[in-house]
Amino acid sequence: MTGTIVGKTGNVILKYMKALNKTLILILVSVFSFGFYIQKPTEGVGIGNKAPELAFTSPEGKTLKLSQLKGKIVLIDFWASWCGPCRMENPNVVAAYNKYNKAKCKNAKGFEVFNVSLDQNKDRWVQAIKQDKLNWPWHVSDLGGWYSKGAQIYGVNSIPASWLIDQNGIVIARNLRGPALDAEIEKLLAQ
Repeated sequence: MTGTIVGKTGNVILKYMKALNKTLILILVSVFSFGFYIQKPTEGVGIGNKAPELAFTSPEGKTLKLSQLKGKIVLIDFWASWCGPCRMENPNVVAAYNKYNKAKCKNAKGFEVFNVSLDQNKDRWVQAIKQDKLNWPWHVSDLGGWYSKGAQIYGVNSIPASWLIDQNGIVIARNLRGPALDAEIEKLLAQ
């Protein structure tokens, strides 16, 4: 009689183990299937978003696109020649550019600045670029002032305003100034 009870108990346990194995297999398949599914970041201006494209005219009349800088760490910097705080921040941006532009990094091809001007007067814009020694090639504007399409895309309602994006175009920080900009670039270059 004892052998019958053990046999029946063993069969019951075996049935439960088979059901448990099937459940575990389903769970593992689900985890691996969804674990390898990588969702693309949504486009937007918040931290973790894919930075929206900007494509505007340079002082020389050439269309420059933010997407041309893929693979680099980029500071998207909204400013204007008539903006006192912007002009005061420009030496910090120049120093960061000079320090990190050709920096070696495992995951990125250096650092660039993509300047978007809210000027309406081209001559003042170009003069400010020269005066402030903004010696990088990525200067754009539609000369729309506060009605600039770039400002609308990024929701800019005061300047200076900036976004730091990684080599994949993902926003990682906003409105960094002076030493905070240096510190964030250092962290990215260390990756």
